[in-house]
Amino acid sequence: MTDDELWDEGAPGVLRLPSGRLVRGRGLRRPLPAAAPDPSYGVYLLGGRPPEFFWDFDWIRWPDFRLPADRERAREVLAEAWRRAADQRVEVACGGGRGRTGTALACLAVLDGVPAEEAVAYVRRHYDPRAVETPWQRRYVRRFS
Repeated sequence: MTDDELWDEGAPGVLRLPSGRLVRGRGLRRPLPAAAPDPSYGVYLLGGRPPEFFWDFDWIRWPDFRLPADRERAREVLAEAWRRAADQRVEVACGGGRGRTGTALACLAVLDGVPAEEAVAYVRRHYDPRAVETPWQRRYVRRFS
């Protein structure tokens, strides 16, 4: 995949990590952005199984306002998302697109070299000011390194 086949950096929900990788965060309760290409790979953070998609995806059981049920699996899936974001369109999504999605994006920022203590602020600055909604989500990011 070439750079022009990756996410448009100016598109809604697209976060540029310090390495230059682009990842789109979104809320599944909202429609797909108009005229946006489909992801190559998605990571869906939901309490129950997500619908089927036409692209490759993984599901992390992650109830709303909580933490992943299986933290080791979450680490593996997020590491895979980070690897794929180097040359694929990666999407991370939960129901609303802020708490769980913001937490996962902050973990991707840690994998990308952002210090764990600064990752939540990085995601709030570059993705959504209300990302990472709970104290335990913030603590999860700080301990993710």
